[in-house]
This record gives sequence, C-alpha cells and structure tokens, in this order.
Amino acid sequence: MSGQFIEVTARDGGRFSAYLATPPQGSGPGLVLLQEIFGINYYMKSMADRYAQEGYVVLVPDLFWRMKPGVVLGYTAEDFTEALGYNERFDVPLGIEDIAATVAALRALPMHAGKVGTIGYCLGGRLAMLAAARTDIDCAVCYYGVALDGFLDEVPAIKCPMVFHFAEADAYCPAEVREKISAALSTRPQIEQYVYPGCDHAFATPEREHFDKPAAMMAYSRTMAMLRKVLGPVYDLNHLWEQHCYYEFGTRDVDAVMPTMVAQPYVNHVPTMTGGVGHDQLKRFYKYHFVDSNPADTRLIPISRTIGADRVVDEFVFCATHDREIDWMLPGLAPTGKYFEIPMLAVVCFRGDKLYNEHIYWDQASVLVQIGVLDPAGLPVAGIQTAKKMIDETLPTNTLMPNWASSEGKPT
Repeated sequence: MSGQFIEVTARDGGRFSAYLATPPQGSGPGLVLLQEIFGINYYMKSMADRYAQEGYVVLVPDLFWRMKPGVVLGYTAEDFTEALGYNERFDVPLGIEDIAATVAALRALPMHAGKVGTIGYCLGGRLAMLAAARTDIDCAVCYYGVALDGFLDEVPAIKCPMVFHFAEADAYCPAEVREKISAALSTRPQIEQYVYPGCDHAFATPEREHFDKPAAMMAYSRTMAMLRKVLGPVYDLNHLWEQHCYYEFGTRDVDAVMPTMVAQPYVNHVPTMTGGVGHDQLKRFYKYHFVDSNPADTRLIPISRTIGADRVVDEFVFCATHDREIDWMLPGLAPTGKYFEIPMLAVVCFRGDKLYNEHIYWDQASVLVQIGVLDPAGLPVAGIQTAKKMIDETLPTNTLMPNWASSEGKPT
C-alpha cells in the first residue's frame, strides 16, 4: 500500500484515524471511501490506492473507532462473526457525523482541489446513501448497500448525483426488497441504478466468495463515468492514446512506450493471446516480439473512435505485408510476402492519465486466408473483403451465406 494514516477530529472532539492515498499528480478532487463491516482492511486500502491512481485524494475513515479503533478483519468465518458484532453495535447517526468530519478534513488537506464524493460498500453503501441525503457531498456511489429499505424516507433529500450497484442474487437484498428500493430511487432523476445478473453480495471484492470480475469491472467503469462527470479530473484520452501509438508504430521506441502506461499494465491480443501482464513481461514483449515484428509498411486506417470516461474504443484497419515473422499476430509462421488488410478493434482502458490495459480484437481466419495458409473453400470466412467492406458498405452483403438466395422475393 502506498498511502499513510492521518488523524481526523470528530465533531464531538474525539480523534480517529483515516487512510490517506494521494494521486501521482500531487493534487485532485476528493473521495471518501466507506468500509464494509471488516474495517480498513487490505481491500479498502487497495481501492483507495486505485482511486488515487485515477487522480483523486482519497480518505478511508475508521468508522468503528468508537467501539474499537483500528479494526482490520479478513473474510474468515471468525472474522465475519466479529464483524457482525461491530455492525450490530454501530451507531448510524454518529457514523454520518464522522463521515461529515472526514469530508471536512479532506477539504482542508493542501492537496485537495475541487469537489468531494463518496463510495461505500455493504454497510458503507448504506452510509453513502445517507451521506448523500444528510451532508453536502457532491456525488455518491453505493455498492450493494444493506438495509437501504429502512431509510427510503431520506431519498427525497438526495440532491447530488448518485449511482447504486445492486447484485441480483443478493441474499441481504432480495428481489422484492430491491424493487421497493428501486421504485423510491426512480423518483430522483439524478440517480442511476444498475443490477448485475447472477451476482451475489460483495461481487466487487476479489477476496470474497462471490467475487465476479466481469461485474466488478462493469460497475467500476460506471462509477468512474459518474465521478469524471461530477468531480473530474478529465484527461485527454485521445491524446494519450495517440501518443502511445506513435511510440509503438512511429518511432518504435519501447523506452518511450512504457512511461505512457501504469506501473503494472497488461496487453492482450485476443485471437492469439499474445502480449504481457506486468511491466517486465510487457516490456519484454514490446522489445522483442512486437515493435520490430511489425512489417516495414505497417499502416493503420482509422475508422472510428469512441472516447468514454475511462477508456477508448478504436476501430481501424491494419494494413501490412507479411515480410517478417509477426510474433504477436502470426506466431510461428514464416514470412509469405503477402499483403493483407484486417479490421481491428482496440479497447483501451486508462487509470488517470496512464494506459492500464489493451484488449485487441481481429478476425484471425481472414488474416490466414490473405497470407495463403488457410483455404477458404467451403468455410464461412473471407479475405481482404472484410476490410474493404468496413470502408465501403455498398460492397456485396451475405456472400458467404448459401441460404441468402432462399429468402429472395419473400414478404418482409
């Protein structure tokens, strides 16, 4: 963990600790993270560090300090029993007071600049909703908050933008209860709500039994969209991505590529599963198997670019002559000298102003057809036509579909 603990003064004069994580840029908007029932454990600190990477000054207050300062629990049966005891004795009104004190302390930090939001998990999810209703925070996020139905009378007081993440199979929030909560939240136009199919409580915590990575990733991206919109900071992802590509394909400078990425990035070329996870493996991949594996005449034709809060989706055509072994795309195949064009899609995720990961997709069968190592006869695959039709939609459609002729003249 890269953060540190500081002391916060409660409104009634007591003092409690809070984990502080600061962004690489040195300053930024504020986030208060609200714990599960397990205290400021590894998960809470790791999430604070992650949001600091995104550009936020983050504080995680010790909300159990009035019962026992410094509670740090894992997820064993014994830890869970102890955590339930703290949860049962937790004083919600005093907890909200301590959250308000944390917000005030955050605003007073010299590295804080701008607005303040809050994100809460489980117990913290309920507190995030109450903080949105009772304090002056600028936005809030609730992950599978517990016992929300007991506080629906406070929903009209929520004036700031807010996001709720619900687990469809959450045993602590059955469908009928969730529908009641959802109906109340629907009266507030600035509130977004999402339900994650098949997921159970705590789906966003890697160490928990019901962790669901796809749902956690989707929820995180939706959270970031709201945070960027309300709090900022907003980064020029278009420029950052173009700079990264320039070093990859223009100057072919690996030492310039790596600083455009986070400390531990990853790249996955989906059809061939090539790339790397972590700085050292990825730098090795770039240096020995990517940058100089690209043919001399490599050219990218941009088709479209969609820029979101935390990612760029790039649609383009990759053009090249197979003049060398292309480790990342055609591993193990000797150069054929054949020219090819292939539509590609890059989904590029950022953390703050650094690239975090790339998922690159293309039709491998089309590449193999174009370089002459796959006979397309009798197979539903095409060659360079896939790239040509990307640019010219008037080219023939359904040429690979033998049954297409059977619908000729039939009513539509």
